[in-house]
Amino acid sequence: MPKVKTNSSAKKRFKVTGTGKIMHQKAFKRHILTKKSTKRKRNMRKDGEVAQPNMKFVLRLLRLRG
Repeated sequence: MPKVKTNSSAKKRFKVTGTGKIMHQKAFKRHILTKKSTKRKRNMRKDGEVAQPNMKFVLRLLRLRG
């Protein structure tokens, strides 16, 4: 029986914390930053937590749940 592989793109995009939360980078921080406010850009530096409706799907991609 072959091993089940973790989704490679998912393991690069998500990070599991010690408490079991799954964190992700915020979107819209790559380019066209001049029109965005400093406060908005500063808040995008922090990692976001994966929302509860998406949690089951992300856990499956990371092979943390069958």
